[in-house]
Amino acid sequence: MVDKIVFTYRFTTLPNIEELRDDCKVWLTTILAKYDPNRGSKAFSYFSVITKNWFIAQVKKNTKRAKREVDYESADAELQKSRMTSEMTFLQDEMEKEFWENLNKEIDSWDSKNMNENEKKVLDAIRILLNSVDEIDILNKKAVYLYLRELTGFSTKQIVSQLNKLRKKYRIFKDNWDEGKI
Repeated sequence: MVDKIVFTYRFTTLPNIEELRDDCKVWLTTILAKYDPNRGSKAFSYFSVITKNWFIAQVKKNTKRAKREVDYESADAELQKSRMTSEMTFLQDEMEKEFWENLNKEIDSWDSKNMNENEKKVLDAIRILLNSVDEIDILNKKAVYLYLRELTGFSTKQIVSQLNKLRKKYRIFKDNWDEGKI
């Protein structure tokens, strides 16, 4: 009967299930005297419920113990993973910071003498946006175009035309950055 309950309710996942089966059988023999046939239940039904409840209590104990206790190896592995994640985040933040600093230097080095007046205005507006990115509430493509229109006084078509010229210079910078030349 104990084996049937264990397999029916899948208590086989408990650690040391063989010992628990034996303990349950011993426990059942100690409570045999509590069974009263005059109450109207069959002995098999009564002891099946008692056995199932005993294993449920064991599952709860095991779960509580698992929450309380931590395996040293898994805790150490989790700590190492946490350290690596924080180091990677730090490195990514530093790389991103370095990228933006180099981009600002690159933008400053672009020869504004060879640019027409519209390009200069758009470039100055981009500098303003890059320097005040922390103060900008909305940062999406539509909002950036709106900011550029307000700063330059140009139409979207004029801004796009000038941005296409600046994108070529940016692509050269980005390719050099990706290849490690910068």
